Amino acid sequence: MSLADPIADALIAIKNSDTVAKKECFYRPASKLLGEVLKVLQGKGYISSYEFIEDGRDGLYKIGLLGKINDCKAIKPRYAVKKNKFEKFEKRYLPARDVGMLVVSTPQGVFDHKTVKEKGIGGRLIAFVY
Repeated sequence: MSLADPIADALIAIKNSDTVAKKECFYRPASKLLGEVLKVLQGKGYISSYEFIEDGRDGLYKIGLLGKINDCKAIKPRYAVKKNKFEKFEKRYLPARDVGMLVVSTPQGVFDHKTVKEKGIGGRLIAFVY
């Protein structure tokens, strides 16, 4: 079976596992972009840990959950955002000011929107979490 958007599917699997109070979630197929998104989520305290497991096929991520995710989804289409235009998308995807984060892919890596604004660079929106 071919997946249309592995990032969106992974975020939905994480949200569903978190909603039913599971302590961990397994997701296949693994990708580098998904690993970078998980690193940002771990850095902001939404997940406890993640681990890549090589299984001889596509790879597998084992994700430790903390129960802190209310909603997380991929943003489609992946809008290009300039360095000073994040306010519009914060209003659109986040419930309130300073609640949650947008995950942004930049030429320098994957970061949350506050870090990108501090660095003064733009990028493409990947997902939102709160």
